[in-house]
Amino acid sequence: MIVKFVRNALGLIIVFFDWLSRPRPIKRSEAEQANVQAALQGHSLYQFFACPFCVKTRRAIHRLGVDVELRDINKTPQFRAELESEGGRVKVPCLRIAQGEEVRWMYESNDIIAYLEQRVGQVAG
Repeated sequence: MIVKFVRNALGLIIVFFDWLSRPRPIKRSEAEQANVQAALQGHSLYQFFACPFCVKTRRAIHRLGVDVELRDINKTPQFRAELESEGGRVKVPCLRIAQGEEVRWMYESNDIIAYLEQRVGQVAG
């Protein structure tokens, strides 16, 4: 019980400092922004609000100036069940990449950030 309290308190502190130091999003023309959003259509991030690695991933998403659906698996049991049954394990952050009929699940914050940077760079560049 004490460990859970400390973990939650530290998570909220991390979220607060994230809010204070949030990077500015990339500026794009309307056409470029529309192309980037279209390229990320069907992507969703399974996450916890106060998870440090999820905060890191959300900061990158904000910096890249893209909208990715956020699915908090603590608040919505359906998202947790989807992550476990379709993704194979309950681990966050996890990016669900749906492109046509194909669905991929990407774990690890660094991998997710690198994928998004590459994907956004290909579309905007």
